[in-house]
Amino acid sequence: MDLSNIDYKLLKALDAVVMEQSFERAAKRLFITQSAISQRIKLLEKQFGEPLLIRSTPPQSSRLGRVLLGHYQRVLQLEMELNQQLDQQSNQAQVLPLAVNADSLASWLITALSPIIQEQNVQLNLFVQDESTTWERMRSGEALACLTSKEKAISGSDSHFLGYMEYVCVASPDFIARFFKQGVNRESLRRAPAMSFDQHDDMHFSFMREHFQLQMGHYPCHTIRSSEAFVDLTLASGAYSFNSTFSVEQHLQSGRLVDLLPEHRVQVPLYWHCWQLGGEMMKQLTQQIVQYSRQVLNQHKLN
Repeated sequence: MDLSNIDYKLLKALDAVVMEQSFERAAKRLFITQSAISQRIKLLEKQFGEPLLIRSTPPQSSRLGRVLLGHYQRVLQLEMELNQQLDQQSNQAQVLPLAVNADSLASWLITALSPIIQEQNVQLNLFVQDESTTWERMRSGEALACLTSKEKAISGSDSHFLGYMEYVCVASPDFIARFFKQGVNRESLRRAPAMSFDQHDDMHFSFMREHFQLQMGHYPCHTIRSSEAFVDLTLASGAYSFNSTFSVEQHLQSGRLVDLLPEHRVQVPLYWHCWQLGGEMMKQLTQQIVQYSRQVLNQHKLN
């Protein structure tokens, strides 16, 4: 296909379905009928000769669909930048779809983003999930950049090392009295409720396998998709958990939480991935993220 013939109105429909995770919501977003959304995507698929959307629940982009959506997101950024250069007056906010991990969002990320939010007309669209899977949002074309634990950059993007987030295994004194009276060992851990962020959160499961030879499913484990709720449930003596030191430092100092395994702190590397053709605002945002994160994250892995 001659790429000069790409109809961006059709790509906009594909982007809306993937972003909204629904044909119905995509139609409302674009102020057209659901049938019109379907027709536009079918026409785009006809032009490229293969499916661009997997009709699952929710809908997902195909491999080629991800490539096209990544291109479309970068084009949108460049168009907004051109408008600014031409001094075109527009009330439309520049959308910044970013995939980030919950622990960074709950601790240092908002401060790092604040200069862009305060100085520019932007609209954040944050995908919040485990740091091991955020890069999939970028690969799918849904996000322009991501915070991830994966070092290798996607083709056409840059990877910037930010530092290490440190995690500490904590519990309340009451919880320790109930489950760890005889110490933290393989037998006590088989009975004590733990916590994970979601099914992709392998930090806890990997730690248990490596240090206590316990497999997932051999001990009780809550699934809590919120960094704040991790801390709250731990304070309520509902479980022990791994939390970032950002989240629990004050509670450790006050004695409301106790470091269960001071000799076994976990450090997770964080990288910022962004498309090389993301526009001037993405360059500014990347510079802010890199500079600020290197002030607050450990730059060297501790032994």
